[in-house]
Amino acid sequence: MSSNDTPRDPHPYVGMWVTADGHIRQELLPNGRYDEARGRRQSAYTGRYTVTGDHIDYLDDTGFTATGDIRDGVLFHEHLVLYREGDQRARQGGPVSRG
Repeated sequence: MSSNDTPRDPHPYVGMWVTADGHIRQELLPNGRYDEARGRRQSAYTGRYTVTGDHIDYLDDTGFTATGDIRDGVLFHEHLVLYREGDQRARQGGPVSRG
């Protein structure tokens, strides 16, 4: 096995991200693709993504682009706010204060 064949750990942002109400679910896949469901509509949006630091650039399969930023473990994707699936903040409807 060459060094190019060595499996890599997935990026820490890989996984399922959801809006607080669970209506929008965006899965960042380890292969650089994403799959976004909206309500009952599975794969409503699909495409590629790249991560640079805490910034995500999206290129949808239809050609439109979007961006997102991770801040304090929350994904701000255009007008959406998404949390890791299972994050307590999603069930509470927003960021938890750290007072």
